Amino acid sequence: MSKKVPIRLLETGVPGLDRILAGGVPEFSFNLIAGMPGAGKTTLAHQIMFSLANPRRRALYFTVLGEPPLKMLRYQQQFDFFDTDKVETSIRFINLAAELIKGDLKLVLKTIMSEVAADSPGLVFVDSFRSIVLASKSRSSANEYELQHFVQELGIALTSWEATTFLVGEHEESESHNNPIFTVADGLIWLSQDTYQGSMVRKLEVKKMRGVATLPGQHTFRISGNGLQIFPRAILEVPEHKGAPARSGRVERISMGVKHLDEMLGGGLPKGYSLLVAGPSGSGKTIMATEFLSEGARRGEKGVILAFEKSPGMGLSPTLDPLVRSGKVGIISTRALDLAIDSTLYDATEMIKRMKAKRVVIDSLSGLELALAPTYREDFRDSMYRMISVLTGLGVTVLVTSELEDRYVDLRFSSYGTAFLTDSIILERYVQLESEVRRCIAVVKVRNSDHSKQLREFMIVKGRLVIGDPIEGYEGLLVGRPTINRTNPPVRHGSAKGR
Repeated sequence: MSKKVPIRLLETGVPGLDRILAGGVPEFSFNLIAGMPGAGKTTLAHQIMFSLANPRRRALYFTVLGEPPLKMLRYQQQFDFFDTDKVETSIRFINLAAELIKGDLKLVLKTIMSEVAADSPGLVFVDSFRSIVLASKSRSSANEYELQHFVQELGIALTSWEATTFLVGEHEESESHNNPIFTVADGLIWLSQDTYQGSMVRKLEVKKMRGVATLPGQHTFRISGNGLQIFPRAILEVPEHKGAPARSGRVERISMGVKHLDEMLGGGLPKGYSLLVAGPSGSGKTIMATEFLSEGARRGEKGVILAFEKSPGMGLSPTLDPLVRSGKVGIISTRALDLAIDSTLYDATEMIKRMKAKRVVIDSLSGLELALAPTYREDFRDSMYRMISVLTGLGVTVLVTSELEDRYVDLRFSSYGTAFLTDSIILERYVQLESEVRRCIAVVKVRNSDHSKQLREFMIVKGRLVIGDPIEGYEGLLVGRPTINRTNPPVRHGSAKGR
């Protein structure tokens, strides 16, 4: 049996792209970077070229009618990846406008091959290939075959010269059904940008890459002074250990850091679980999250908090601030608008891996929703499902806070219908006890585990939660009647006294 011929992958140097490409672009491949105007095609092509080009792997960049080289270089020089020392040494720019104006594809092909033969480059870029397509279609009815022949000849010739090729051009997705370049190309990288309710979201998709098991789906990216940064779409990985008892028959649990709360949870929160802490404004959700991270720090478990509630300039709590400064807790804090769920999740997972964190807090769902671009708010449940699943898939324990409007007339745990996504639920509410508004807490759910059914009053003392005794006579308290009936407490199975 003959041995397989290995394919060498060239790392593009574009943050996130190599991960989508499972390592990089196959060497000697014939690729197309396509999309609508302004999507970032030329910037991506230059970023790849300046990363890969060197004296041993020189690059030729052919420009056609899209942009004159001087104008294009004027703007591309503003990016950090642009290396002036490589121009005219490792990179040469050649304008094919004169050849294409004559409308002769054979002349265009001949010029490209002549330059390639003289320079023996390892990289070849043609920008914009769309101009070649339009020029061929304007000549005669026989140009469809001529264009296909041109593309095939170009691909075969450049591959035989051992050059990795990128054609750059404006295309609509509908063209993929009748444009020969989409068939001939080994790789197709599609860039898009959509504006929705005043918000712009950019996405990249590798529609095909021969010989490479690419990461499927659309991936969010942004363009900054560093060029393109791509945030690979997270793939859901459900941990095998989740919810499964250990060999001893017992589930490993972690402490919440609040006296009596571990007892209410049945001995602590199962490790690797997700917990939803729901309650109205000021009920103590963030304080519980802080206690959760502080307890982890005391036990040598680092944590990460995604804080979407703090406004710019607002400091952290006196408890959390020293943990962040000491490196025991990492923080992703932003109130910026137009966030993408993939970029947020990417930043979180990178920090978790870097810190080897064991505990994660998302504070809160309402703050996250407001920070997201409008297009992501429409499928907020799907976004939260992916986020929670990916985080727990890393083996961390996740606490999520959700703010509720306490109406006293219904029982809800999330305004977004996401309560089913978490393994555990703790509910905080305001109640009327003897003409006073007080706080109470209950454990509503711990998946695959027994837990307390008690309703307990709690207080916030010096920034910490203090849980008191079980409340007697709480009939109907969680389902609509906020006033305690102390004169005739109902008979209940598994009452507080019975426990």
